[in-house]
Amino acid sequence: MITISKRLIVTGVTGVLVGAATILGIRFVTYQPPEETHYHANMAVYINGQREEFKAVDYYEETAATFCSINESASENKPMTRTHMHGNVNDVVHVEDKLVTWGNFFTVLGWNVGPQYVATRDAIYQSNETSKVTYMLNGKKVDDIANRVIGDQDKLLVSYGDQSTSDIQSEYDKIKNNAKEANESDDPASCGSHHEDDTSLSARLKHLF
Repeated sequence: MITISKRLIVTGVTGVLVGAATILGIRFVTYQPPEETHYHANMAVYINGQREEFKAVDYYEETAATFCSINESASENKPMTRTHMHGNVNDVVHVEDKLVTWGNFFTVLGWNVGPQYVATRDAIYQSNETSKVTYMLNGKKVDDIANRVIGDQDKLLVSYGDQSTSDIQSEYDKIKNNAKEANESDDPASCGSHHEDDTSLSARLKHLF
């Protein structure tokens, strides 16, 4: 009959505990916070030659205090936390997650976009014999934008109507190029800018397990 001494058991348990403590210590010391995504793009929408102003207040995420801090964990999966506009600035798109598409952005606004149509909150504009939907992204016409990931400093024109090529180019040229400036500025209404310090003690402890 094989017997195991108490000393051997204690030695084994101690070894396991020391090993676990060593691993946890390494995780604690080497912890790196997850890289945050936060960049901007520019855009404009023209319907029959008139620029859409996006005047309704619910087109915008106004402040982090009202949008994020109430229940941060519950808001993480809301589409508006991934992409939005705010501050009544209607030509700057804020992107705060990976693989956010232009389709995602317009869905947040309550719109929809496709190769042959633009659907606003109260109307659908379809390509026909006299008017058509045109998308110009970074200076080039594209067939569809719904599944295109928004790139850092992208510049997008959505145009519907009977405009000539020169008219469409003029609409595109009127879009501001201030996405880079927005990248370099503080974003007080961003959920990401109000997260706790990801290198804090509490964040490191959460990472252990």
